[in-house]
Amino acid sequence: MLAASAAWAFVPAGAPRAEADEYLLVRYPDWTERPVQVVHTLAGRPIEQVVDEVLERARPMVDPAVPASADVAWWVRLDAPVGLEQALVARGAVLDETVDVLACSLGDEDDLPAPDVELRWSDDLAVFADAVRLSAEVFGGTATDRATLEATFPGEQAKVRTGGGGAVVAYDEHGRAVGSGGLTMAGADARLWGGVVVPEARGRGIYRAVLAARLAYARQHGADLAIVKGRVQTSGPILRRAGFAGFGQERSWLLPIS
Repeated sequence: MLAASAAWAFVPAGAPRAEADEYLLVRYPDWTERPVQVVHTLAGRPIEQVVDEVLERARPMVDPAVPASADVAWWVRLDAPVGLEQALVARGAVLDETVDVLACSLGDEDDLPAPDVELRWSDDLAVFADAVRLSAEVFGGTATDRATLEATFPGEQAKVRTGGGGAVVAYDEHGRAVGSGGLTMAGADARLWGGVVVPEARGRGIYRAVLAARLAYARQHGADLAIVKGRVQTSGPILRRAGFAGFGQERSWLLPIS
């Protein structure tokens, strides 16, 4: 499981990046909560030298119109070099997020009750737009314009229909999108991400319904392991109750770029 977790680094097609043997720096779309991220760091050169280089290469990724791009979200993963967090704190980084690294062998998960919602996949443009909008609204981020969604959608549709994953959205009895979650297939591993529920619909089992839909998709397309990184105060406890086991924690630190 640890190897599967270490191999997980999502980089959207066409996303600007800067990398070296020790790190991968990615500029994600504006609608993401943290548009500039270091998604992994490996041992190599002195950490202080690596931090200096990352900050220099991150400066062209800052967009004044996107305030969240002024900081780099630096993930300290399970395989991060010793001393990385101390070096980031010494530069003024503040803790942004802590996630549990959780996994479950498919077939071992608990039965998940189904609330009264309709679940639709993102091979429909309207559903895809709702998934992107919900993520920005709940996690924070800049809204994505229609033209960008339409340009991105053909790849999303093909991915869903060919077993590569996608997003599933839950709609309530009034047809409102109230929750969503993403899934990426990586061989026999199913990587779950982006589970959200709007505040007014929480406590009704919607997160669990979105989780069940993603696990069913994963089984149907040959996965035998589901991996997820759940926020310790929100989704983490739900996932543990659903049969996921913890394998450690990862943290992101916000470091001003300039």
